[in-house]
Amino acid sequence: MPADPLIRLGTRRSPLALAQAHEARARLCAAHGWDEAMVELVPVVASGDKIQDRPLADIGGKALWTRELDMWLAEGRIDAAVHSMKDVETLRPDELAIGAILPRADKADVLLGATSIAAIPSGARVGTSAPRRAAQLLHARPDLEVVGIRGNVATRMAKLQAGEADATFLAAAGLSRLGEDSVGTRLDPEEWLPAPAQAAIGIECRASDGETREWLAAIDDEPSRQEVLAERALLEGLGGTCHSPIAALTSRDGDRLHMKAAIYSPDGAICIRREADFAPQDRAAARDLAALLLTEAPAHVRAHFGGLA
Repeated sequence: MPADPLIRLGTRRSPLALAQAHEARARLCAAHGWDEAMVELVPVVASGDKIQDRPLADIGGKALWTRELDMWLAEGRIDAAVHSMKDVETLRPDELAIGAILPRADKADVLLGATSIAAIPSGARVGTSAPRRAAQLLHARPDLEVVGIRGNVATRMAKLQAGEADATFLAAAGLSRLGEDSVGTRLDPEEWLPAPAQAAIGIECRASDGETREWLAAIDDEPSRQEVLAERALLEGLGGTCHSPIAALTSRDGDRLHMKAAIYSPDGAICIRREADFAPQDRAAARDLAALLLTEAPAHVRAHFGGLA
């Protein structure tokens, strides 16, 4: 008789989510000397995967990626849940804890359909449902048209091939995890800022589950955790939602973090971009950077954020 699994990892059913869950399982097994059978992967169909024809922001936001996994954690049907951290709401229930952040992958976006932003033909249709990507694109190229495209990596690539758009964006980390490293043109993240927490895999568990938290701590990557929590503090300070065009890039500079952050008007006409250096544990500094961005933004831009009254 095979032994019962020690830990049940919940995951969405998309190919990328499953690839991330397999990475989490491999890291757990390597850290603890477990056989693969000790970590059971439990696929869950998320609400966000069921509805593909409308922008995420219009149908419930990031909670659509976490709702079912949160319920299964609360009911004890799984012990932990694997997430793309950029898809996890900024404010989480007190009953949940981020048990581990895995080593962060390439934070960049990849452009499909053109060799650069400048090379996209004037008047071309660029597919994205991400407010950040849309605003950044229109800021750089107001002559382009943004059209909504949602779906997993394969779906979006197929929509591009079918002519629903002339170009689109995907995350470099997601492409790499699916073995598609050679697809598209990587955009320099220093210039084309990524989404906060992009390329980071997080694993949540019940805050009261000491045993699972201890197992997950063994695969927690502290530098990646510091970056991700700093960017989530920025989001908290901005009061960002799925409608808010926010970009951020955090890097390590010696024993300090360096954060570049920008907020946009949805049409891309206005961009407020600032930088800050701070100690890795100084979440208040990230929130201060958020306050600076909002203070410098005109009222009609601040209206898309909840961080300042």
